[in-house]
Amino acid sequence: MPEPSDATTRRGSTPVSSDALSNLMHEERRFPPPAELAEHANVTDDAYARSAEDREAWWAEQATRLHWERPWDKVLEWNAPFAKWFVGGRLNAAYNCVDRHVEAGNGDRVAFHWEGEPGDTRTITYADLQREVCQAANALTSLGVGAGDRIAIYLPMIPEAIVAMLACARIGAPHTVVFGGFSAEALSSRILDCDARVVVTADGGYRRGAPSALKPNVDKALESCPDVRNVLVVRRTGQDVDWAEGRDLWWHEAVGGESETHEAQGFDAEHPLYVMYTSGTTGKPKGILHTTGGYLTQCAWSHWAVFDLKPETDVFWTAADIGWVTGHSYIVYGPLANGATSVMYEGTPDTPHQGRWWELVDKYQVTILYTAPTTIRTFMKWGTEVPAGYDLSSLRLLGSVGEPINPEAYIWYRTNIGHDRCPVMDTWWQTETGAQMISPLPGVTHGKPGAAMRPLPGIGADVVDEEGNSVPDGHGGYLVLTEPWPGMLRTIWGDDDRYVDTYWSRYPGRYFAGDGAKKDEDGDLWLLGRVDDVMNISGHRLSTTEIESALVSNDKVAEAAVVGASDPTTGQAIVAFVIPRGASAAESTGDDFVKELRNHVATSIGPIAKPRQILVVPELPKTRSGKIMRRLLRDVAENREMGDVTTLQDGSVMSQISEMLPNAKSED
Repeated sequence: MPEPSDATTRRGSTPVSSDALSNLMHEERRFPPPAELAEHANVTDDAYARSAEDREAWWAEQATRLHWERPWDKVLEWNAPFAKWFVGGRLNAAYNCVDRHVEAGNGDRVAFHWEGEPGDTRTITYADLQREVCQAANALTSLGVGAGDRIAIYLPMIPEAIVAMLACARIGAPHTVVFGGFSAEALSSRILDCDARVVVTADGGYRRGAPSALKPNVDKALESCPDVRNVLVVRRTGQDVDWAEGRDLWWHEAVGGESETHEAQGFDAEHPLYVMYTSGTTGKPKGILHTTGGYLTQCAWSHWAVFDLKPETDVFWTAADIGWVTGHSYIVYGPLANGATSVMYEGTPDTPHQGRWWELVDKYQVTILYTAPTTIRTFMKWGTEVPAGYDLSSLRLLGSVGEPINPEAYIWYRTNIGHDRCPVMDTWWQTETGAQMISPLPGVTHGKPGAAMRPLPGIGADVVDEEGNSVPDGHGGYLVLTEPWPGMLRTIWGDDDRYVDTYWSRYPGRYFAGDGAKKDEDGDLWLLGRVDDVMNISGHRLSTTEIESALVSNDKVAEAAVVGASDPTTGQAIVAFVIPRGASAAESTGDDFVKELRNHVATSIGPIAKPRQILVVPELPKTRSGKIMRRLLRDVAENREMGDVTTLQDGSVMSQISEMLPNAKSED
């Protein structure tokens, strides 16, 4: 599934036209909080006023949810655009995520129900986790790793990934987790950028029913990384691996032989916790630095507030990969800081069958599910009969992350997965923000399909025009964050100038998110995708999100991606790629279907939004994290040589689309 988008910006873009977007925003459906949830909600409506009255006092109150070895002297030191939160305070992230729960008598509580793709399972309690994290911390220390040293982690979705992250945090060694689907080149560039000295990997993992090797990529990457001293290798699949004597060590031997006790020491609140590299960037990797105190405070509070977490009874599942920020914040640090019980799954949603997720929801009695719109639309394509075959009655709350969720997917998710009982939390945030920023509150908000609603308590956000003026309700522009927040990135690793230029130069004193947004007539926020996804059609600015939503609102369309292509007449023209839904596939190849969709878009938005070409495709190009690679679709639509396809789930998809597009009929 996708991570929240990185904030790569494009200078000179202009805001989205209010007229062009007005139809998307007229959403009349409202879903009040379930009465029982509202009655017992963790956060109530007064949180907005209390946080606005004294924002620093509000965040100081939330920070007391954590254990501090030494309390802070000052809540915020803000020398724009550089922030320090909880100045002078000291804490240990791993102690907060593990030890304090054991010491509170909850060592027998399950931290993770882990399920491997082949069906193997592990149940890991907080006491189990404490022992394994201590052993791993001792092993890293034995290898000469100290506070401040960077560790690269390149693992599948197995428990050792969480153990490795927490072991790093325990000894103050910032980790950089690289998604297991990335290439050797991507891995080496990240290792070099942060100067990692130890790599933690596995022989491989399981994906779509077969072992997928990881160690060969590490070996290749390290050909250009001579400063890496050691590689710890988890034996997961039993595949044969090449071995560098003196460098490579088996995890079970190096870690398993260490002591199960380790004294956690406090680190400064601004001590680096991790560096995460944003996906989709070109050239030098962009390493987002998150530090300890502020990040952990906001992760823990937002997880507790947005998901109304009851750690004694809830079973929480973020269906994401730890290699993305969603996994860092809402698989590892947020849930564990709150003492939650979570599900962790290694495999894909359709292995060995399309009901695999719902089977796991039923098996582990999951109460809260957090996933991405692109995954929801995939489930829509598979049909309602798949989830209908499972007992999903344990679910009480649903979440969405990674991109704006179109109203049709929202309703499908609420209806077919939540059975009209579960509120949907449509969350906006980014790798850079560290934690959720704009979201409904489950006990407060009357949900509106497609809208992210309001900034969370303690968060300042606005929509501004080209000159930086706040736009009135009913108008669109650029999303900015107006106040520093605890979980914010502190800089781009090793490049303060790039940090300032990328995020703070366009509107000095305000963070430029790189996303288009609109305030509807109620003042609620709608996210419209990246600024780069705004098209100029005959002088009219149209959002790809708007047109994709219109296409998917046709009941014959399961998923759609829209790009802008050069046009000699209109400047840009709209090219759409659609996947038909279920039974519609057989009748979707003719001109009548394409004409129907063009007219549907014209009716939904206006004639100016009719795509020049609509191509019916069996699949869209997606990264291994589930993000649609619109850049590649633009390459095809512009008849350019395609860029890098190595991160795609299936590289053959683009070959098929390239062959099909020249034969796609254009609008007369």
